[in-house]
Amino acid sequence: MYKKLLILAVLLSIVACENNKLSKAEQEEYINKGKEITKASFNELSTNLMAQMKLGGPQQAVPFCNTQAMPITHQMSEKFNVTIKRTSDKVRNSENKATERELQIIEGYKTSLENSSKLSPIIEINSDKNKQFYAPIIMKEKCLVCHGKPGEQLNVKTDSLIKSFYPLDKAIGYENGDLRGIWSIEFKNN
Repeated sequence: MYKKLLILAVLLSIVACENNKLSKAEQEEYINKGKEITKASFNELSTNLMAQMKLGGPQQAVPFCNTQAMPITHQMSEKFNVTIKRTSDKVRNSENKATERELQIIEGYKTSLENSSKLSPIIEINSDKNKQFYAPIIMKEKCLVCHGKPGEQLNVKTDSLIKSFYPLDKAIGYENGDLRGIWSIEFKNN
């Protein structure tokens, strides 16, 4: 009896795995959709944040980011009928904490970056049977004002301001070209 149950369990897991595979065409379609969504979301967040930086530097941008980054991300999620998340192994906002799978993706991208391999988006079926898109977020020079090394690109005044809004902040110490984190987009089943 035990042997029959074991064989049945193995067969069911094989069928489940087969049902979780995406065709090459589906992979390409959802990678393209994910790229479109990340580009639009990045542009929306970046445009708003850079406008605040021009108005008053980090003293204007940090409070704006604290209160408006998540609502902007939620608006973009609604616009595209997906769930958009920006996460990292070093988060600033604890609401963006990475899942175990997201941490695995981040580690994979870090390894690829260390080996000078190209970082490409990933599409897979998640545990809720939805298509899940991941793409790297690479640190840009202009972002180091708030995410760079303390005492170097990140000055003491800005570091103190960030800590006043994000007391558990870990999103510092980066250099230009580092992996900052990932975009994680869940496509909702219709």
